[in-house]
Amino acid sequence: MIANSFIIFLLLILVPDIYLWYRYLRKKAFWMQGLWFVVTIAFVVATVLFAQEEDFVPTDMTWLNLYLLLMGLVTAPKIVFSFCSLFGEKGRKTSLVLIPLLWLAVLYGSFIGNRCLEVKHVELAFSDLPEAFDGYRIVHFSDLHVGTTPESLIREVVDSINGQKADLIAFTGDLKNKLPDEVIPYKELLATLKAKDGVYTVMGNHDYSMYFAGSGDEKYYQERRMREQEYDMKWRMLDNFHEAITRDSFSITVSGMENDGEGRFPQLGDINKALRGLDRQSFVVMLEHDPSAWRRKILPECHAQLTLSGHTHGMQFEIFGWCPLSILNRDCDGLYRVGERCLYVTKGVGGVVPFRLGCAPEIVVITLRKK
Repeated sequence: MIANSFIIFLLLILVPDIYLWYRYLRKKAFWMQGLWFVVTIAFVVATVLFAQEEDFVPTDMTWLNLYLLLMGLVTAPKIVFSFCSLFGEKGRKTSLVLIPLLWLAVLYGSFIGNRCLEVKHVELAFSDLPEAFDGYRIVHFSDLHVGTTPESLIREVVDSINGQKADLIAFTGDLKNKLPDEVIPYKELLATLKAKDGVYTVMGNHDYSMYFAGSGDEKYYQERRMREQEYDMKWRMLDNFHEAITRDSFSITVSGMENDGEGRFPQLGDINKALRGLDRQSFVVMLEHDPSAWRRKILPECHAQLTLSGHTHGMQFEIFGWCPLSILNRDCDGLYRVGERCLYVTKGVGGVVPFRLGCAPEIVVITLRKK
């Protein structure tokens, strides 16, 4: 992660430190200047060391998370003060208000905001939903990232989901950060998730081996182990596959595509394979980790009425419910419609970096209604 943005991290550290030294410290005592740059050098050394990591993130995230926390508490305030000081005395006084607010935001997002689970309730009506499924309840959750999500939150998620007495549970990928071993301590707990029609899942980008720097054979082995972990929990993996859910003589279909992202993300979704044998009159709930696939592939290539996705985490940062990703016309959080066809993107539960501000972890209870 640091290696991918190495130059940016160095600039964030060095530019404000050099600017502040030149403007306020260069004529001070030598020991004061030395103390200032000891902190700078420590951050630079840590950045260089983390950039040597072959994998996307280290297996043990403790030190990286501490580094990122200190970046938020030390480096970010320097950037704020440097910028504000460009506007003279009023700017410097403004920074004395902004910096404490920044510290509060960093600490809240790191220790409180990433643990406050929300349960959202959504009703969606469709004219072609079979009558027998009016009131059908789906609990949708995503992006558990068990390697860095607090255990207490994972337990709360399981308890909250089971408390909904759902007909079906849908998990839309990113169970782990990097390696399947992260899942092992939680298998017994996650296996207790229960719904009348079972737990269905698809692979997210982190569930593959793209963040693991191994050989092709090693990556294949790790992906196979990942699937085995979920099979052991009795979760039904829908790798470009579908199953029918029946009520009386009526049925709906729950289908799943493998991750189908853009750019560097895995592009393995196969709609024809996922819906093979279905006629266009069937009601389909599609699970797909990456919401970008909805407009790019699902809408033009099939008739799935409801698509459930995750992946974005709502950026783990929102301003009064507004997700900055929406500037890029991204489907990043909540409900999107095209006619009667719907996409719901959940903000998920966790993240590789355990930080959330204005974007609480969530599970979503979706009730289907006959229009």
